[in-house]
Amino acid sequence: MNVFLSKAVLDFFIACGIVLGGAMLGGIGAVVSLQPPTQTMLDIADRIKIWALAAAVGGTIDPMRVIESNMLGGNLSPAIKQILYLVFAFLGAHMGSELVKWVCGKG
Repeated sequence: MNVFLSKAVLDFFIACGIVLGGAMLGGIGAVVSLQPPTQTMLDIADRIKIWALAAAVGGTIDPMRVIESNMLGGNLSPAIKQILYLVFAFLGAHMGSELVKWVCGKG
């Protein structure tokens, strides 16, 4: 259980960091290009969430293959673990997006 929990926490923080870092660097790019940084950061945070989820779990196809092969084979434990990794990564990406909204005054 220790390995599962450590990977789930890593997935959470990786996804959160991708959203926060992407939005902040996008805000810097908006300032440099004379665009409104607040709106740019909000747009980037919403658009990058799905990519943060995919990057945190290690790709988009492999986790789905693990779920499919284990579900069809009758092994529910690995499939449930993979689904929980996706949930933790989604929660991290959503948390990062909400923090960007909070910092920008929209949340």
